[in-house]
Amino acid sequence: MITAWSDDTSRLRAAADFVKEQDTATLLPLLLPGLDGPELRALVECCDFSHAALLLFPPDTAGLHTALADCGLVADTPPRPSVVVRERLAVRHKRSAAELDVGILRPAVECRDAARRSVEVFALAVPPGSDLAAVAAHEREHQHEAHVAFEVAAPDPLVLRGLCAAFTRYGARPDGGGYNPHENGTVFYFTAPAEAKAGYRRVELYVPGDHRDILAGHLDAHRAGQPAESLLRLLTGAWTTQALAAFARLGVADAMAVERDVAVAELAWDVGVLAPNLATLLRYLAMLGVVREGRDGFRLTGTGRLLRADAEGSMRPLALMYGGPFYESFAGLDHTVRTGEVAFEERFGENHFDHFARDPELAGLFDRSMAAGSRMFDPLPTHPVLTAAADGATVVDVAGGNGELLSRILSAHPRLHGILLERPHTVEAARALLDAAGHTARCALRAGDFADVPAGGDVYVLSRVLHDWDDDRCREILRHCARAMSAGADLLVVERVLPDDGSASLATAWDLHMMCNVGGRERRAGHYARLFADAGLTLVGRSALPLDGSVLHVRRAG
Repeated sequence: MITAWSDDTSRLRAAADFVKEQDTATLLPLLLPGLDGPELRALVECCDFSHAALLLFPPDTAGLHTALADCGLVADTPPRPSVVVRERLAVRHKRSAAELDVGILRPAVECRDAARRSVEVFALAVPPGSDLAAVAAHEREHQHEAHVAFEVAAPDPLVLRGLCAAFTRYGARPDGGGYNPHENGTVFYFTAPAEAKAGYRRVELYVPGDHRDILAGHLDAHRAGQPAESLLRLLTGAWTTQALAAFARLGVADAMAVERDVAVAELAWDVGVLAPNLATLLRYLAMLGVVREGRDGFRLTGTGRLLRADAEGSMRPLALMYGGPFYESFAGLDHTVRTGEVAFEERFGENHFDHFARDPELAGLFDRSMAAGSRMFDPLPTHPVLTAAADGATVVDVAGGNGELLSRILSAHPRLHGILLERPHTVEAARALLDAAGHTARCALRAGDFADVPAGGDVYVLSRVLHDWDDDRCREILRHCARAMSAGADLLVVERVLPDDGSASLATAWDLHMMCNVGGRERRAGHYARLFADAGLTLVGRSALPLDGSVLHVRRAG
């Protein structure tokens, strides 16, 4: 162990000497042979050589600081948690990330060109006799985490994409990366081509800020060459669902704050759980960007705040629903695929509408979970059909749930009136919401089924209704609407529409969800157009909504 740690210290000294001697213009051609001329100058303008990195395994914190001092390096800040390296080690060694307490230190180096650079030290303490000794031995031999890094000074998305493309063009291969919420920075890793002459095979582009949209494509390219790792990440998706659901169900998010760290022991006491187990959960959620670990404990991120019950736009009900009844039913997905029978009905013995209707608490959770996806509705009140409606016009929300959407429309348009049609047990929830919003005088509530769609409305709304049903039932629902509509009435259908080109979309995920849980489906725009035509209606327009939603504008044919 002493010899191995001495070797670590020698590598640390070599890394510090390397940083002193190199600069951006000389290092890039060593890493990317063939890079020269205008393209080299362009890359030098976009990024700066910032550090060399290595992973060390000190016996303890004191040993680490002694080694730094021996190399003339001083760490003037405490270590910060390393999300990316910890996750890479966990996957590589089939360990839980929670047991790999990897920290980052960045001691400064006095460079010969007077530039500001550093040595990035990843440190995982391995005391004598630790079961992490095998991890340390493997990493020392293979040096997976040793790399040189360039920082992108002005993180313009176009520049960032251009840099990634240039690295790839000169033989570098995408090699993972990640977003570190502890320092709000995004990392892009590459493997340098075999003919690189820098002595380092891994290259990092570090970009301040959250650039996970661009990172997603980079990671896709990496995983295409790492099928086992890619599959393992996919297989653990259920852990993420349950971690988020447990976080919400236990009320941990409600006991935390965004503006300050809260100690694990304090949180555990507040919510009545075991502190060590809560710490394990929180470290996993930190890897997901839901919480952020600081010096004094954990705090919520903007994402995590949405799991508080009192947050504006809270998505806590969705976490409880997807980690509860719908999670259980998805275990029967193979049954649905094999037989065509709905997995939810196989699991609970009845369809989900009847099951929820018989349990008021579950019915309330379902209605709140539907409302939790209400960001999809944000632009809908500004739809031209609604803004052009005459004073006193009536909007009929068919199967309008707890009234969230209709309330938004009436708030945006004080001159309009509303009618909400829903099942009896849901009408009372809608009444409470509409009354709280001050819309009771302008809104009538009717208990009934689709056959009871009221006539005389000027604008009809079907929001996330048709995807619950098969084509025959959709035609029946649409015919009820068509019979109620006058010749000049409009129908707005809100759904997630499957893309025609097979591109990634939330609609594709919800298509699977609807098949498994209600026997419904998402559809392409052309499919909806045919259903409308069968009911005597015609599709006259379509516009995009958030969360991969669409609003389909429909009128009576002719």
